[in-house]
Amino acid sequence: MLVKVFANLREICGGVSVEVFPKGNRVEDVLDYLIEQFPEIHNEIFTSEKKLKHFVHVYINGKNIIHLKDLDTEVIESDQIALFPPVAGG
Repeated sequence: MLVKVFANLREICGGVSVEVFPKGNRVEDVLDYLIEQFPEIHNEIFTSEKKLKHFVHVYINGKNIIHLKDLDTEVIESDQIALFPPVAGG
């Protein structure tokens, strides 16, 4: 399954997308796999309580997971996943 990453996560992951092989079928499992491969990501996307930071967004097939089951949203191999970190600018 591929996860598209944006902004500074591209630098951390070394590209626009990352192939993941999660141990489960939830968004949290996908993010855990990413963190195993790229530990720097943890501080970019999670709070100390392992909740997504306020401006971090995860989309599954174009839908924000906050409108689904958040980190418990189930995913399948064919899902399109996008991970957006907080971005500052003006």
